[in-house]
Amino acid sequence: MSGKNVCVLYGGRSLERDVSLSTGHRVIRALEARGYAVTPIDVDETLVQRLLDIKPAGVFIAMHGKGGEDGTVQELLEILRIPYTGSDVLSSIRAMDKVLAKHILEAAGIPTPAFYAFNDAAFREMGAKDTLDLIAAELGLPVVVKPAAQGSALGINFAAEARDLPRAMVSALSFDRKVLLERFVAGRELAVSVIDDGAPRVLPIVEAKPRSGHAFYDTESRYTAGETDFTVPAELAPEVTEQVEQVALGTFEALGCRGFARVDIILDEAGVPWVLELNTIPGLTETSTMPLAAEAAGLSFEDLVAVIMESAFR
Repeated sequence: MSGKNVCVLYGGRSLERDVSLSTGHRVIRALEARGYAVTPIDVDETLVQRLLDIKPAGVFIAMHGKGGEDGTVQELLEILRIPYTGSDVLSSIRAMDKVLAKHILEAAGIPTPAFYAFNDAAFREMGAKDTLDLIAAELGLPVVVKPAAQGSALGINFAAEARDLPRAMVSALSFDRKVLLERFVAGRELAVSVIDDGAPRVLPIVEAKPRSGHAFYDTESRYTAGETDFTVPAELAPEVTEQVEQVALGTFEALGCRGFARVDIILDEAGVPWVLELNTIPGLTETSTMPLAAEAAGLSFEDLVAVIMESAFR
């Protein structure tokens, strides 16, 4: 039993607020069950003053999306000298920006689908729309269009034809000021969770198979019970499992992560694992993949949350 006084930060004002609330409530219950004295904080403009008043031994960050995963709250906690879960400021910035993360992965030799990126100024002020036909020819169709810094599959569009790209760009730009255009890779959707309880290690790989009506593992299939079938451990040949694990660990290390993370991978027909992104604060809801992976590894949800919490104090 711990007895440590900790805060759980959740909610906030990002587009992933509802998911964060679900994660936060589960984390609070798990920490309390393990004997922590928990103060929940639904993050708003009073956060810093509340932390100054409470003086917690540590903080479990259960915030998803902007403000929580992009280094913002981590920077505040660094200033306040409060230990916290998950990756540090720089690693959070790297991972949250999908474009930056993909440049880092390419430099590290980790397979990630070919891509281009625009910010809104290039699209609005420099005629970037006139490159879209060239991009479609280079990447092939369909092209996956994503906001550069959103999670939970928010704002993702598939452009089946080159003429669909402007609409997809406008849609993605409504979520973020920078947009990623990525080569579509057909294959199996794998969620690979990494925890660092002294040294980074991979939990059993989860394969997500969205049910009919979902073109991919989208927001609805992620957070609606019964919309996705999960296989854990994923049914992979031993050598493929090892390769996927090494790619996930390489991604974790290349981005400088710590504590825990989830790496999203597409395994193509040739058995090549392509990294789509890394989430520094993966969901811990009833339908999230990381708790499934932990359970397959013999860790209860309470075990998983305690491991993550204690990692903040190392």
